[in-house]
Amino acid sequence: MLTVLFLSAFLFVSQTTDSTLPPSGAHVVYLTAGHGVQIYECMQQGSGFAWIFQAPVAKLFDLSTHKQVGTHGAGPVWTWQDGSSVSGKVLVKAPSPDSASIPWLLLSATPSESPAGALSKVTLVRRSDTHGGDAPSTGCDVEHAGRSLRVPYTAIYSFYSVQ
Repeated sequence: MLTVLFLSAFLFVSQTTDSTLPPSGAHVVYLTAGHGVQIYECMQQGSGFAWIFQAPVAKLFDLSTHKQVGTHGAGPVWTWQDGSSVSGKVLVKAPSPDSASIPWLLLSATPSESPAGALSKVTLVRRSDTHGGDAPSTGCDVEHAGRSLRVPYTAIYSFYSVQ
């Protein structure tokens, strides 16, 4: 079942043209499935209250082996099991085809200085095929101010190098 989900997600992405696709010179280095949560905090916004994004927390699984290869966290940062990591900066943001899901993104990636490893040549990260993770539109008010909410999500994270 998991293999079918990954394969159908990959086929959908490869047949769809959208603004989060990387430039033609980019080459896929890794394809992973992210499983985790998006963390929000109920905060005052002007005269009302809203769920405000704080951080992602996810495990990354290789699409072909289904083994965990890394993690994704605040920054945003992706860290591989060998200790290498990249931090991202959003270049393009597009709504998910699923309106209840977090947006698709294309991010520039800056490798950490040490240790060198699997992610040291990664220059772009793409988040696509998102399911879930969007903040609810209700439930945040003066009584809930300061509370955190963890919303489950899945996504495909594609790591690219440009050569």
